[in-house]
Amino acid sequence: MEGDITQMGQFIGAGLACVGMGGAAIGVGNVVGNFLSGALRNPSAAAGQTATMFIGIAFSEALGIFSFLVALLLMFAV
Repeated sequence: MEGDITQMGQFIGAGLACVGMGGAAIGVGNVVGNFLSGALRNPSAAAGQTATMFIGIAFSEALGIFSFLVALLLMFAV
């Protein structure tokens, strides 16, 4: 009985940690959406801001990967 409660807690914690992956998806959408909005307003400056967009995407995805790793640690760490 005690092991089942522990395993249930691990799965609930892993599910809550996965909320960060959804936040990362929203963050990437925000970054790309704002870039496209700015690029449509000023197409000549879009080429200079592409690297900044990719850095923003990388930071957002890194947070999603960290939350995925936390979820895996919660599920499989003893």
